[in-house]
Amino acid sequence: MKTASLIFLAGSLLAVAVPASSQERVWRCGNEYTNNSTIAQQKGCKVMEGGNVTVVQGSGMPAPKSSGGGAGSSAARAPAGSPRVEGVDQRARDGEARSVLEAELKKAEARQAELQKEYNNGEPEKQGSEGRNYQKYLDRVAEMKAELARNESDIAGIRRELGRLPAKQQ
Repeated sequence: MKTASLIFLAGSLLAVAVPASSQERVWRCGNEYTNNSTIAQQKGCKVMEGGNVTVVQGSGMPAPKSSGGGAGSSAARAPAGSPRVEGVDQRARDGEARSVLEAELKKAEARQAELQKEYNNGEPEKQGSEGRNYQKYLDRVAEMKAELARNESDIAGIRRELGRLPAKQQ
């Protein structure tokens, strides 16, 4: 009796599992996929074999392609729908951006000089309990070195941004 129940149970599971694991045929039509055989025959699509295909629907229409002409190259710089800025206004904005970046650069360079002085070529003065706990001193030195590297990276980034701005107008 138990054997008959086990065979019936195994057969039921197999009958349920086989349709669930099989997948409909999928056709590839260029960059599109379909499981509709009528559309696939009309477009001359090829059957995909070997493996499952997962298709994720897009969230809208693709962006329009630019023509590549003279007007298209200027539109490629500014996002679609952004307002046009007059030359005088743009130069004023560039000047403001330059002055802000130059102030940030001065501040970062002053901070770098301060950090280097405090770091003392990797041998800063010991503080408080660091005389008794050498590991605490080593941790602080490593932290100072990392802060120096971060600040140097910030300075390089500000200089790159300044280099991207148009030349300063006199």
